[in-house]
Amino acid sequence: MSSFAFHLDAVDSSTSGRAGRLQTPHGVLETPAFMPVGTLGTVKGLLPAQLKQSGAQMVLANTYHLALRPGEKIVAEHGGLHRFMDWDGPILTDSGGFQVFSLADLRKLDDDRIVFRSHIDGNLLELTPERAIQIQEDLGADCIMCLDECPPAGETPEKIRKAVDRTTRWAERCLAAQTRKDQALFGIVQGGVHPELRRRSAEGLLALNFPGYAVGGLSVGEPPASMYATLDCTVPILPAAKPRYLMGVGRPEDILEAVCRGIDMFDCVMPTRNGRNAMAFTSAGPVRLRNAAHQRDLTPLDPECPCIACTRYTRSYLRHLFVAKEMLGPILLSLHNITYYQTLVRQLRAAVIEGRLGEFRVNLLARWAGAP
Repeated sequence: MSSFAFHLDAVDSSTSGRAGRLQTPHGVLETPAFMPVGTLGTVKGLLPAQLKQSGAQMVLANTYHLALRPGEKIVAEHGGLHRFMDWDGPILTDSGGFQVFSLADLRKLDDDRIVFRSHIDGNLLELTPERAIQIQEDLGADCIMCLDECPPAGETPEKIRKAVDRTTRWAERCLAAQTRKDQALFGIVQGGVHPELRRRSAEGLLALNFPGYAVGGLSVGEPPASMYATLDCTVPILPAAKPRYLMGVGRPEDILEAVCRGIDMFDCVMPTRNGRNAMAFTSAGPVRLRNAAHQRDLTPLDPECPCIACTRYTRSYLRHLFVAKEMLGPILLSLHNITYYQTLVRQLRAAVIEGRLGEFRVNLLARWAGAP
């Protein structure tokens, strides 16, 4: 797979943190990296040029949602997702496996397939491993994901074991179905918070020699300490020479802890979803702009942030936009939050390269702990 290569630039000696570069057909992704979520081919409220300005290198889109609308064939008629959404950087598509968890009331699954009842119009969408690959090949993303079963937190070990084994069988079918050689197919390690099941899943997938590996099934309701313990037992099993992707995570502190444990790639809807709801991530901690305390606050949202929301506007103005229900408020705060996340992963990368990630972690956690 000559279009892809992963290079490790540095490994921090005090942690397991890594800095690397993933070469894709649409450019290089420097890691650690955070991918803004563009489920339907758009990161809500933001233009591709604004994403670039934030520092984002790669975006994520969703197989299930794009298959429902507009349909993968329409995307293919545009020449693929890059042209469809006017994004010239790398793209990753999820397989639809997370919807097994998030749309549990609208789907049925067995060893062969998942059948969803559309949340839009009630029509049925059938996803087999082969169909998930076919959709993603039509979408044309750089990195694509195997179809997997993502069980909820608190599921019984026996049901999680069955999900692990089904995910491994589906991964074999996905690999056999792949026809395009310009897409890197990632296997997804499941297993809940059970170390023996995580090992079972990882060992089954390692035998298939995927170009990259994801850790799925976290940030689905388990406490943070359980997530970190699961990463502690899972990440060391994964190949050091291949990218490691933690799916659907998450909070800034979770990204920090996961990078220290050797994770390279992240995605989450949190920056834009919280931005649309007047909550900003800042270098001094979270800020809730609807609070009356900001009504006459003439200071920047975050004086350390280079985004337009922070360099051109006051907290008072930003609050006014939300109180007045003006669409500019969610746009500016979404852009700010994405910029904050990109700044965080750049700082983490620099700390790894300079051999000071452990010190950076201690200082950042102390700063967050002291936030009002």
